[in-house]
Amino acid sequence: MQKKGTILSGMRPTGALHLGNYFGALENWVRLQDEYNCFFFVADYHALTTGYDDTEYYKDNITNLLVDWLAAGLDPEKCTFFLQSSIKEHAELHLLFSMNLPLSWLYRCPTYKDQLNQLKEKNITTYGFLGYPCLMATDILMYKADYVPVGEDQLPHIEMTREIARRFNYLYNSEVFPEPQPLLTKAKVLPGLDGRKMSKSYNNTIALSDSPEVVRKKIMSMVTDPERIRKTDPGHPEVCSVFSYHKLFSEGQITEIEQDCRKGEIGCVACKKKLADSVAELMTPLYERRQEWLKHTDDIKDIITEGNKKARVIAEKTMDEVRKVMRIDWI
Repeated sequence: MQKKGTILSGMRPTGALHLGNYFGALENWVRLQDEYNCFFFVADYHALTTGYDDTEYYKDNITNLLVDWLAAGLDPEKCTFFLQSSIKEHAELHLLFSMNLPLSWLYRCPTYKDQLNQLKEKNITTYGFLGYPCLMATDILMYKADYVPVGEDQLPHIEMTREIARRFNYLYNSEVFPEPQPLLTKAKVLPGLDGRKMSKSYNNTIALSDSPEVVRKKIMSMVTDPERIRKTDPGHPEVCSVFSYHKLFSEGQITEIEQDCRKGEIGCVACKKKLADSVAELMTPLYERRQEWLKHTDDIKDIITEGNKKARVIAEKTMDEVRKVMRIDWI
């Protein structure tokens, strides 16, 4: 099959992946690997931009992230996995880009102030955190990606990457870097167990590593319609987290579930049990594949080692071009 171009995307190893990550990215990645030449990387440098002082579980998080990818259906025969920090050219290109990147571009990044507010408990007023869009651009441009799969909220990052590519090409009268295009994905948003955004920091997630028993227990603890007191009270599915999940997991029954809820013909407990069955149907095979991969961590190391080799060949070629057009290739 003729591939449509090169795609690059990555995830930070900051803890257990959850259903929000699956529907927000992984599910799409699995589909894209058949259509594009895909590079998926463990963004461990990026993890340090907010977690530089907490690296106790750094290695375990990397292993678990790769296990989640494999269990979800990513196939190293179809796509390339690599570890960001193993490709030292990323650090070099990030440094070279930073020499000519205006500070005003970084300060205007819409997620910068937002993240500062959300993570007030962390001291992230650092050079590394301010410059993470530059590192992100480095990741993308190193492999001359044609497309980057993103949601609409991430479009400013892709535009900055395009600006960095244009600025470099202009300054050095070159065409080293193509301008990547966003590959917009329709986000499937899942709330957390408590109705807030699903987030590890809120401890309200359903992790891909959760056993079917734990998944069922978590679903039965979910917050439902706050105005519904008795089983026979008319429900308001539009404000119920459980109904949000049914939209994804019980597609063929969604009309019936909504009508029964509004008429007070199904109670919240029964509704959650029905949802638990649907979620378990999806997650049990994933969990079983995950358990199997955990028995073969040496194979996982081989996969990432092989992927690093493939990525390094491309990165070395890109850096040769960069040094040549910058006229700093005297060594």
